[in-house]
Amino acid sequence: MHVLITGANGFVGQSLANHILSQGCVGESKVSRLTLLDRQFDEAVDSSSLDLVVEQHSGDLADDQWLKDTLGRFPMDVIYHLASIPGGMAEKNDQLGRSVNIDATMTLLEICKAQTESIGHKPVLVFASSIAVLGIMPDLVNDDTPLKPQMSYGAHKVVGEVVINDFSRRGWVDGRSLRLPGVLARPPAETGQLSAFLSDIIRELSQGHTFVCPMSAQAKTWASSLPNIIENLIHGAAVEESKLKATRTFTLPTLCFSMAEMVDAIGLVYKQNTKELVSYEPNPMIENLFGCFPSLETPSADEVGFKHDGDLNKLVERALLK
Repeated sequence: MHVLITGANGFVGQSLANHILSQGCVGESKVSRLTLLDRQFDEAVDSSSLDLVVEQHSGDLADDQWLKDTLGRFPMDVIYHLASIPGGMAEKNDQLGRSVNIDATMTLLEICKAQTESIGHKPVLVFASSIAVLGIMPDLVNDDTPLKPQMSYGAHKVVGEVVINDFSRRGWVDGRSLRLPGVLARPPAETGQLSAFLSDIIRELSQGHTFVCPMSAQAKTWASSLPNIIENLIHGAAVEESKLKATRTFTLPTLCFSMAEMVDAIGLVYKQNTKELVSYEPNPMIENLFGCFPSLETPSADEVGFKHDGDLNKLVERALLK
C-alpha cells in the first residue's frame, strides 16, 4: 500500500506519519511506501531500518505542476489531505488561503481522477475538514445542521467537502471528509491557530504555571486529544466504502465542556491547584468563535465506528502524550 500525507510536517501530520511508521500499516493493510509532502521538514526520516520506502518532498502545494510531477510516479492507495492554511492566517492572506485550501485540493482530486481513469485504481482520500464549516450553530448540532461558516477557512473546507463528495459520486475517488474539532495539545508555536490557547492552558496549568484564559469560565467548546484524532484518521481510511452509505462527510464525535470543567480536569489529572492558577479575561471575538458550542450528536460517524476520547479526564491525560 502506498500512503500519501500532505501537510506531513504539521502537528497532526507528524503524529500520523509516526503512527504509520511505527505500526507499518493502515488498518489491516501493510504499508510499503509512505510519501510525505509539506513546504519544509524539521528533520529527515531515517527509513534504513524500516520495512517500507519513505520519501519526503518539500515544495509548494499551490504549484500544481510540482504536485502532479511529484505524485505521478507511483499509484496511490490512501491519501491523507491534511495541508491547509488555518483560520487566522487565511483571514490575513486571502490569496494564500484559497491557493492551498481550495486550488491544491482541486489539483489533488484531478490527480486522483487521472489515476482512476488511466489504471482503474481508485484511491481513498481522507480529507481533514473542520468544525469551522458549521459557523453559527443552533442549540443542538447533528448531521442535518446547516453550514454557516464565519471565516474563510470554514468556507474553504465546505468547498472541499462538496467537491470530494462529487468526485466520489462520479467514481474518481473514494473520499471521506472528517470534520476535526480542536486538537489538543498543540506545541507552543506561531501557527495562525486562534484556538491555540486551548492547548496552552493544559500545558501551562499542568506545570503549575499561571494562565490567563481568553474565554469565560462558563464558555463551552469542543475538543479531542491528538491520539484520538490519529485513531479516527486511521479508521477513516480503513472503513469499507460499502459502509459509508448516504454520506461521505462526518462530524467527528468529540467532547463538549466548559473552560471551568477543563480547568478542574487538569487539576485532577496533574495534581495542581488550577483554580488558583487560572484567571479569566474573556476576549469577545475568541469567545464568539470558540466558546459558544452547543450539544453535539454524530449518529452517522458513530454508526461507522468513529469515537471521542471517552471523558474529559482522559482527553486531558492524552493531550500531552508524546
